[in-house]
Amino acid sequence: MERRRACVVVLGDLGRSPRMQYQALSLARQANLEVDIVAYGGSQPHSALLEHKSIHVHTMTQWPKFLQNLLWIFRPVTLLLKPLIQFLMLLWFLIVRIHSPAFFIVQNPPSVPTLIAVKWASILKRSAFIIDWHNFGHTLLALSLGRNSSFVAVYRWIEKHFGKMADGSFCVTKAMQHELAENWDIKATVFYDQPPEFFHVASLQEKHELFCRLHSNLLQPLGLQDCVSYGAVTVGHEQQETLLTSLVGNGILLKQNRPAVVVSSTSWTPDEDFSILLEAAVMYDRRVAAILNEDDSVSDEFIWKDIYDGKQYLYPRLLFIITGKGPDKEKYEDKISKLHLKRVAFRTMWLSPEDYPLLLGSADLGVCLHTSSSGLDLPMKVVDMFGCGLPVCAVSYSCINELVKAEKNGLLFSSSSELADELLMLFRGFPNECSALDSLKNSTVEMGSRRWSTEWDEHAKPLISQVISRC
Repeated sequence: MERRRACVVVLGDLGRSPRMQYQALSLARQANLEVDIVAYGGSQPHSALLEHKSIHVHTMTQWPKFLQNLLWIFRPVTLLLKPLIQFLMLLWFLIVRIHSPAFFIVQNPPSVPTLIAVKWASILKRSAFIIDWHNFGHTLLALSLGRNSSFVAVYRWIEKHFGKMADGSFCVTKAMQHELAENWDIKATVFYDQPPEFFHVASLQEKHELFCRLHSNLLQPLGLQDCVSYGAVTVGHEQQETLLTSLVGNGILLKQNRPAVVVSSTSWTPDEDFSILLEAAVMYDRRVAAILNEDDSVSDEFIWKDIYDGKQYLYPRLLFIITGKGPDKEKYEDKISKLHLKRVAFRTMWLSPEDYPLLLGSADLGVCLHTSSSGLDLPMKVVDMFGCGLPVCAVSYSCINELVKAEKNGLLFSSSSELADELLMLFRGFPNECSALDSLKNSTVEMGSRRWSTEWDEHAKPLISQVISRC
């Protein structure tokens, strides 16, 4: 590459775009390029990205929030005005603010105005134009406007037209590769998401330190007191106990009556129906009470005191930790606050890029509610979970079996009742006699997970080199 420079374009929050962060790191580390990233700010990217001397982040100004909440009668105006302003801002950064790169890599979606702006910039800069297809933008727009919307039809035409003008394309599944080839006349290379090296099974020391940092957040229920906050007290700097661990002498032990930690990551958008998880939690709570023949008159506090004093039941408490940011978060937090469950607690939080892998590596099970607007992409959160040796219960849809292998590294479900059945089956006898969960965990670790750097070397680097040689 004569110009030892690349540009990664994300018309979104860079901190919430892990695949493009990893792309930039690989371009800098494995291809020894100077890398410009043009993206929106918001969430903190991984420290490895910010500390790399060859990576330069250029932050664009976000579309004002108050304009997103205008009355519905102004919606058509904002649908036209927003992409126009974004287009002009993108062109300014891509043409004026950065040095000419050998190539651009742009995340899709969003498609409009991103693909248009990057294509124009690639012509003016005489650079190659590569698209990283994560999903289809028009299918996401259809979630809010409906499939028959004229805006969606125009959006799809632009996405297809400019998609065909790319010099090279990546995509995340074989199903998407087939769709692009058959119906869009686009040849794409399948480049599966893989976790980088900082996703791993957490050690006891890492678990203890993480839950020390999270302790105060975990003590705050979304509603009234629950099975996790009961009896817990805020402790000083030299913390001896967390929800999961105890510091005994120089060693750390896992508590026998600890709650089972179930993790789910979400962007709180319409393509993830969290009511499924809430309904499954209610079913788990009620079915456990029925299995244990508990009288409805027995108070929640009585059971919580028994657990706090060390009593172990056949089925554990479940602590669901939901990470992420998004538009529907407050709606679901309000629903959670009204549940009043005996053996289930929920916490929502946003973790740093350094703590998120540690949470996955400390958890007992992952849950994925991603259904895909197109039915052709895969949830990266599941890839991260597998990288930490964490088995997953995932919603079943058309191409999920490219990632989740039923009864090997996870289970699939199609309803809240099925998810509740899986929770009961996996956590029976937790923590020492849950053979089904142990078997799934061991299988997940044995199957392992390819790492991002290996996948990038084998699939991304050859395509980039081929594109550059042609341009």
